[in-house]
Amino acid sequence: MTIKISIDCMGGDHGPSVTIPAAISFVESEPDAELILVGLEDQLLAELKKHKASEHPRLSVVNATEVVTMGDTLEVALRRKKDSSMRVAINLVKQGQADACVSAGNTGALMAISRYVLKTIPGVDRPAICSILPNQKDGPTYMLDLGANVDCEPQHLHQFALMGSALVSAMEGKPKPTVGLLNVGEEDIKGNDIVKQTAVLLRADHARGTLNFYGNVEGNDIFKGTTDIVVCDGFVGNVTLKASEGLGRFVKSVLTTEFKRTPLTMLGALIARPALKAISQRLNPSRYNGGSLLGLRGLVFKSHGGADAYGYQWAIKRAFDAAKYDVLARISTKIADLMPQSALTPPSENSVTATETIEQKTA
Repeated sequence: MTIKISIDCMGGDHGPSVTIPAAISFVESEPDAELILVGLEDQLLAELKKHKASEHPRLSVVNATEVVTMGDTLEVALRRKKDSSMRVAINLVKQGQADACVSAGNTGALMAISRYVLKTIPGVDRPAICSILPNQKDGPTYMLDLGANVDCEPQHLHQFALMGSALVSAMEGKPKPTVGLLNVGEEDIKGNDIVKQTAVLLRADHARGTLNFYGNVEGNDIFKGTTDIVVCDGFVGNVTLKASEGLGRFVKSVLTTEFKRTPLTMLGALIARPALKAISQRLNPSRYNGGSLLGLRGLVFKSHGGADAYGYQWAIKRAFDAAKYDVLARISTKIADLMPQSALTPPSENSVTATETIEQKTA
């Protein structure tokens, strides 16, 4: 089965100089993938020619005349740049021409445009960004939300847990993945009111057998691999993610400096080279690039804006795997099974989201 993915080639810090090589490498390694490259046509064709891939049968180019920059406001991204590479790539998913979309562009704009174009799954109030972090068990810890929603109510965190459970079940083949609620302690009395109320909802799901809720987890449990999924609001999640990335770079810098300090330490580095290489590979942030925007009626993945070609290729792979394992249908089914029927009622034609309001006011 061929899986088509639209790529916002203009997004991120590097644009086509990263996205095109990543796309070429991915289609060469994955015979069932077909990539639709969206962006300023002249630049994309020039980059394809540079890499001798102009005639690749599974790479096609769709022209977009505008680019959403990192500094663009939601108003600019939604109203003034309707032919941006980001929006065109997302439109391809809505139109059924692509199974998933990948972008390294402005996160706020990507979330707003995705929500406006694709809408949310019935029963989901807010989409969430979910990505993976390495753990001591040599497996992934899925964590959400990583920045889409800095303020959350209990029902939002509850929905994040349901969506995360469906995602991990599909991607990792675990029927009942464990869910942990990030808190300042394991005890039920710990945490603020929102976390406590969320725990009540998750325990109720656990009692019904619909969710495998482990309980409260602390920050160190993320990397221990205590649970398959860690749920938190976007403020906490984003700070955790950025702190983890910074710590990884700090440790790498310290190791490099110390091993180069004296001839003896350099000899030690030479002896330990295989182990150091394995550690570097295992902890390489690029291997964990690619966050899913869960809760939308379409698959959209966010790559780190500063990702290199290797990292961007991993983001494409996550989008490919999500489409391959029918993650969207699984999440929709999970939400439908667990949410009250009143919450599943589609919004009326007269109701609008915040992003739709921006579009209407600026029209």
